[in-house]
Amino acid sequence: MYAIIENGGKQYKVSEGDVVRVEKLKAEVGEEVSFHALLVADDSGVKLGKDAEGAKVTAKVEAQDKFKKIIVFKYKSKKNERKKQGHRQPFTAVRIEKITL
Repeated sequence: MYAIIENGGKQYKVSEGDVVRVEKLKAEVGEEVSFHALLVADDSGVKLGKDAEGAKVTAKVEAQDKFKKIIVFKYKSKKNERKKQGHRQPFTAVRIEKITL
């Protein structure tokens, strides 16, 4: 059984027991959060739209952290114009506990 959830404008394919890094959530470590499921697939088939309207995915917050640093370097040739920036995107790691219809 798997589900497609939405968070932060992105969609994730999850199954029970998976650890997924989603956009940062306002939740403490150990807290339970729930996501709206766009699609649910199990042995009986695939449900989406109106059929998957009541579907819910519960997860437990594992960690609040930041991704590896990426370097953003902008420059204009022959103008001695250079700009170097680093960026670390924050994320929330969640463990999928249960997928319910």
